[in-house]
Amino acid sequence: MKEYLDACCHAARAGGQQLEAWRNKFTTRNKSKNDLVTDADFASQQAIHDYLYERFPDHRFVGEENIDLPMTGNTQSEFLWIVDPLDGTLNYVHQLPFWSVSVALMRGEQVIAGAVYDPWLDELYSASLETPAKLNGNLLQSSACEKIEDALLIASLPTNVQRDSTDIADVVNLFCTARSVRRLGSAALNLCYVAAGRADGYWATNLKLWDMAAGWLIVERAGGVVTNLAGDPIDLDRPALVASANATLGKQIRNAVNWVP
Repeated sequence: MKEYLDACCHAARAGGQQLEAWRNKFTTRNKSKNDLVTDADFASQQAIHDYLYERFPDHRFVGEENIDLPMTGNTQSEFLWIVDPLDGTLNYVHQLPFWSVSVALMRGEQVIAGAVYDPWLDELYSASLETPAKLNGNLLQSSACEKIEDALLIASLPTNVQRDSTDIADVVNLFCTARSVRRLGSAALNLCYVAAGRADGYWATNLKLWDMAAGWLIVERAGGVVTNLAGDPIDLDRPALVASANATLGKQIRNAVNWVP
């Protein structure tokens, strides 16, 4: 397991080096309305892929950016690398300090190792099934907050959120229920902040696997809890989630976002 965790960490840093190198030099285009992609996204993903492919040529690989990367000769491998080369592209484009690289490894249906790297702060979050969550080598522990009225929460909204959507209604209810709510722009870092106790909970309904695979494991290995909106294990194909410092707080967050007037 150590080999896989070390590879997650090294790959995340390799992607981060590319993002730093491309700052102020990239071009930008729209993937869809309000959803940007840059040269830096592609350079980061290529660097991560090349490193992992050299070390684990029989493993499978999936990244957020749809570029022409070889899938490896063994398409039946039980190992799958899941990569978001730049989580928080809009922040990156605007030079806001909240973007990251996420690298995770799944074996079968289980995430077994993951790392999230914040190049701006040089912070590396990591965990595996056999090791606790760490930040730059120091142990992480989720917060002790058990009351939603005392909680600082983070919310994610869809890229093209509609004014009359249930997501808007839910986040308004969180604002009225919790101490405060933030929308920061990087799902991977949102999860890591819950693991580190910087936030007490995180709610999202419209993520992709690469947004949350590494962060999910990091939260759980820091003592936190990640469920779907019903309190059940999350569906990796439909990762709507509530991440919380503990089960008691998680239940209160779920009740808030399932609020019916």
